[in-house]
Amino acid sequence: MAKKSLRTLIGASLLAAASLVQADDPRVVAITQIVEHPALDAVHEGVKDELAERGYREGENLRLMHESAQGNSAIASQIARKFVGENPDVIVAIATPSAQTVAAAARNVPVVFSAVTDPIAAKLVQSWEAPGANISGVSDMLPIEKHLDMLQRAMPDAKRIGTVYNPGEANAAALIELLEERLQARGMELVKGAATKTSEVLGAARSLVGKADAIYLTTDNTVISAAEAVISVGERSKIPVFAADTATVERGAVAALGFNYYNHGRQTGAMVARVLEGAVTADMPVETMEELDLYVNPEAAERMGVTLPEDLIQEAVKVVKNDK
Repeated sequence: MAKKSLRTLIGASLLAAASLVQADDPRVVAITQIVEHPALDAVHEGVKDELAERGYREGENLRLMHESAQGNSAIASQIARKFVGENPDVIVAIATPSAQTVAAAARNVPVVFSAVTDPIAAKLVQSWEAPGANISGVSDMLPIEKHLDMLQRAMPDAKRIGTVYNPGEANAAALIELLEERLQARGMELVKGAATKTSEVLGAARSLVGKADAIYLTTDNTVISAAEAVISVGERSKIPVFAADTATVERGAVAALGFNYYNHGRQTGAMVARVLEGAVTADMPVETMEELDLYVNPEAAERMGVTLPEDLIQEAVKVVKNDK
């Protein structure tokens, strides 16, 4: 009985010591995102919630660092260097520009990216199946064919599709090339307005007036962070604005068939947890999302001079109401 009590006491002491070590030496995850807007903010929240559900709780056994570059690539580089200097267990990079700056700075720290459209075009990985370095993550490559199907259901006669994009962002440039190719295959034309920073988005949108039947916005971070500027032009000029991310519909776009970016963040968080548990990023294939949600905003459509088909509204996961 005495020996059993002694073993029990020793076991309890070891557990207590382990708990103290865990509390004193938490895992460290650094999160950097290029800019704050609803989709990327949702990714950030999803990462945190997934880690918490898997037992990594901030203030207990996890220390989280988070910074936004406010859309500035130079600041993104500073954040990347700062985080590498902190030597965290994992760096999470949200959106292509942040992922590129972290990849350039981090050689020995595991990196998990999120909301990166084409990681190969962005020169982040060697292939989708075998990234081949200290970086992998979750892609939000857009199902452009399905987006164009949705747009044509709403506007069957539309032939000239306008878009605003940042030609300096790899994510945006890859999508525009793909979009132009898909539109040409349908006998349609792409009309482009370039904006290298958010302050140029309004002017780029205005350049589409009289040239485009509708406007389609990709997940270009420069543009989405200033989506209200494009939407205001759409309302004044009666040019319906469609989007690739559902959060933009809640801000006044007509419709979007997009990913749930909170779930995108949860999927990213699951990859981060695997790295914390010993997985090697080089051996982790880049993941994608398959499930799409349709959001529609009939009031916004009316303001932009189009009436959405009833069957399209009926298919929507969410019908947004923000009548002005």
